[in-house]
Parts: sequence; C-alpha cells; structure tokens
Amino acid sequence: MVFSSLIFLFLYLPIVLLIYLLIRRKYRNVFLVGASLFFYAWGEWEYVLIMLLSIMMNFTFGRLIDRYRAQKLSRLVMGSAIGFNLLLLGFFKYSNFLVDNLNVLLKALGSGVITLPKVHLPIGISFFTFHCISYLVDVYRQVVKVQKKLMDFALYVSLFPQLVAGPIIRYHDIADQITYRSTTVDGLVLGIRRFVIGLGKKVLIANTLATTADQVFSIPSASLSTGLAWLGIICYTLQIYFDFSGYSDMAIGLGRMFGFHFLENFDYPYIAKSIREFWRRWHISLSNWFRDYLYIPLGGNRTSSFRTYNNLLVVFFLCGLWHGAKWNFVIWGMIHGLFLVLERTRFGEWLDKRWAPVRHFYTLIIVSTGWVFFRSETLAGATDFLKVMIGFTKSEGIRHSVSMYMNNELMAALVIGIAGSMPLKSMLMRSYERFARYASGDVHATFEFGVRALTAAGLTFVLFASVVSLANGTYNPFIYFRF
Repeated sequence: MVFSSLIFLFLYLPIVLLIYLLIRRKYRNVFLVGASLFFYAWGEWEYVLIMLLSIMMNFTFGRLIDRYRAQKLSRLVMGSAIGFNLLLLGFFKYSNFLVDNLNVLLKALGSGVITLPKVHLPIGISFFTFHCISYLVDVYRQVVKVQKKLMDFALYVSLFPQLVAGPIIRYHDIADQITYRSTTVDGLVLGIRRFVIGLGKKVLIANTLATTADQVFSIPSASLSTGLAWLGIICYTLQIYFDFSGYSDMAIGLGRMFGFHFLENFDYPYIAKSIREFWRRWHISLSNWFRDYLYIPLGGNRTSSFRTYNNLLVVFFLCGLWHGAKWNFVIWGMIHGLFLVLERTRFGEWLDKRWAPVRHFYTLIIVSTGWVFFRSETLAGATDFLKVMIGFTKSEGIRHSVSMYMNNELMAALVIGIAGSMPLKSMLMRSYERFARYASGDVHATFEFGVRALTAAGLTFVLFASVVSLANGTYNPFIYFRF
C-alpha cells in the first residue's frame, strides 16, 4: 500500500485515524503497531516476518547492550548486533548483485558460475535497518536509554508513515513522543495540510514528469536528440525531488495527525551553490545518518586531509550502494563524493568567490549528471545517454525530438516544478510580514482572511485534482521499490 492510492486515502487512513482518536491513550501504541504491520503486509504479507524478526532481535540486542554495558562483553554484543543487521540487509538487497559480479570474475577465469535464484527485496528494509542500527549505536553510546517495552520499540521500527519511504527517523528524536504525545485539532489540521501538499507534489508534479522521463530514458540513444535527452534529465531531476520530498511531506503530515513531530527532510536542495550545500539540503535524514554513524566514527574531518578525503569517498560509496545494488548507484555516489573532496581543496576556495549564478549552475550540472546514472537501468545506458546530452551523437536515425513530447500538461508541470523547487513561500512570508507592520488593523485582518481563504481553496483544489488523477488511473510509479 502506498500513500498515493485511493485505498489508502479513502479507506485505510480514515479508519485508522478514527479508531486511533476514539480509543484510550494506553492502547494507542498497540493499535498503531497493528495498523502499521497491516499496512506493510498489504503489499507483501510474507515479508512481515522479516520485519518482526528484525524487531525481536534488535530489541533483544538493545537490552543485552544495556545489561553488559560495564563489561567488555558489550562490544561483542554490539558487533553481533551490527553484523546481524548488515547480514539481513546484505542478503536481501545485495545477494544477487554479489553473485552476478562474482560470476563475471569466474567466467574470466574459465570457471563455472554460481546459480542463485532471484532474491526479493522487501520494501523499506533499507530504512528500518538503518532505524535499528541508529537505535543500537545510541544505546551503546548512552545517548538514549534502552527501550524496555517491546511494543514501544516495535512502534519505532514499524510506524507506517515512515516505513517504506522514510525519512530515516532516529530513536532519540522521537523517544519521548513514543510514550508522551498528544493529538490536537491544530496538529490534525497542520498534518492534513502538509499531507495534501505532499500528495500534490507526488501525483500532480512528480507523476506528470515521470511519464516523460520514463519515455525518454526508454528510447535507444541512437534515436535521441540532444534536446530531448536534456528534457528527459530535467524532468527526472524535478521528478525525483518532488517524489522524495512529496513522500516526506506526507510522512511528516501523517506523523502530526498521530501526534508525532518528525524532522524536516528537504530544504530546497536545488538552490544550492555547491555540492556541500546540496547535501545539507537533500535527504537530510540520510545525510545526518551517514555523518553521525559512519563519517564521524571514521574520523570525519579531524584527521589529515588524505584521511578526510578517504572518509568522504567511503561514505559516498556506501551511500550509493545503499540506494541500490547496481554499479550505477555506486558511480552516482562516487560522483558526489569526488566533488565533495574537490570542494575541500583550492577549487572550493575558488568556487566560493565566484558569482552566485555560476556556482548555482555548476551545482545543477553536477547533480543532473549524477541523476543520469541514478535513473539509467545499465551503466552502458547511462554513458550513452550522457554522450547524447553533450552532443556526441549522429544525426542519422534520430526519430525522437522535444516537440514530440512537449504538451501543455508537461509544460505546466515543468513551470510549477521549477517554481516549487525555490523557496517562494519564504519570500512571500517576508513580504507579508513587511506589509503587516504598516497595514492598519482592519486592512490586516481582511488581508489575512483572504490569505487563509485562498490557502484553503488551493489545498482543496490540490486534493481534488490529485484524487481525480488517481481515479483516472494516471501513471503512478513507486520509486522506492529500488531501495
């Protein structure tokens, strides 16, 4: 089940929210765990057992780490706990990838190959595994107290708003909320508002752009024009942002409805003027996770320049691999890692002194180039696509051009997408605050009423248009199947 589906919007969410609000507080966590497991089981019920195994084992590991804290045995328990989580993730996510690459080596050596049936990737395993690892590390470091109630720990791992698509919620951010939280009318209103905004991002913008992006990336490179290749990557650049940030908005909104306050996950990354700034704004929960649980333990930037560069490359190699078991993802991660290293050299000092639009253009070019590897199904497909983008293609045989794919719906999605990727709301709020300082009481009240009315009308339209789009069976890809 996904958020952008009619069954979730009109059946699952209303029923779960209504029951949650009606039952007594002491039963709410138990109910949410059951509702979350049902949510997960809707699409692949047999893999609920994997999640339950993870919950049981990590709950036990947490108790053991706390129990043997003062003894050397705690390190062994901690190592075993991390090993279990990495083994679980590695088997389901990387088994086929490792065997495929090993078979290439075995063939080159003239040896027989290994046969391994296709291992299914359980949805969300990358997210809930990272949740468990961060919890165990924080317990080991004594950042948080160990959770002694199995049901409360199960809620942290399985909570449905962030289960299949993030953001990565760290235990210390919601530990108190698991036990003490309240659902208010204001919280419900803010949650619904945030959810509708996210739904509109996903359904009306990301899905529209996805149609063109997927069509363009499915065309053989010999049949692509340079302009169409650029249209395809621009569509995908906007699609992945509005898809990811839209799901984060929906998760944050759902959390508010149930009394949880999740941290922000995106902060207009496409206005960044460096790759460093981009990663402070893009998928913030993932960036912070790798920083706190990998980069800093490796030594961070407290070591020599060489070690710091090496740490960055290791982090982004693993960041790429976390996103998917393909070399394309690794190369995507390494592109970002290499430019982060480069920006720590004299090039970074030079870049910081350049005109802001030049730095912004540089960042968008690097990010967009990286997305080619992220989106392409194969490494050869990515390199061929890049060749077309920079004009290394023959004019003969080209059958597809921009005009064949450009239409009013796509143009509207591109314009709204570009505008929506900029902090226009903050600019408008600053203008509103300046206006409010000088406006008379009556004028201010009338203007504020008008803003509220327009906001309500806009949200109603977004919700209605999103539902109509879903009801019409509009293209609605689920990008997180790959993670």
